[in-house]
Amino acid sequence: MTDTPSILPKDADEQQEGQAAPQFSMTINKQYIKDLSFEVPGGPAIFQQLQTENPTISYDIDVVTRQVTPEQPLYEVTLITKIEAKLPPVTPDAPAGGRPVFIVELAYSALATVTGAPENILEQILMIQVPYLIFPFVRNILCNATRDGGFPPVMLQPIDFAALWQHKRNTFAQAAGHA
Repeated sequence: MTDTPSILPKDADEQQEGQAAPQFSMTINKQYIKDLSFEVPGGPAIFQQLQTENPTISYDIDVVTRQVTPEQPLYEVTLITKIEAKLPPVTPDAPAGGRPVFIVELAYSALATVTGAPENILEQILMIQVPYLIFPFVRNILCNATRDGGFPPVMLQPIDFAALWQHKRNTFAQAAGHA
């Protein structure tokens, strides 16, 4: 999968009017499952409980990047996803959090080569563009894992990776301000 040349939208804070947008190229060299775990902690009893109760499903998504070698513009971008289905506690005095139905965790990575991108745009490419390109594969793997685990398939809705990146930046900025 190759995008050449690519141009990200102009950032008003960093780009002067009339100045040409930077040209860069990005290639997804490889995609792979780095780690996959599927657990049914309450099986087989949980399947009987699901006949009369509906679980709540929550998920967490994060993006982690690293440069593979300092001498080359090769980066590993990992989309980390955790989906957890739970039934409500049986009694009010039961531990908070409910009864786990299933837990699926996936770390899905892409090796991407990015050349010609300035540092201020490189972070956006790695944290927004690459996850956007690999997300359909992540969604498919998670859908199949939950279905193959004996449950209805979980179909994640599209993720706004720009908002996720912005939230992560704001969180780090606030943490740095309180340090």
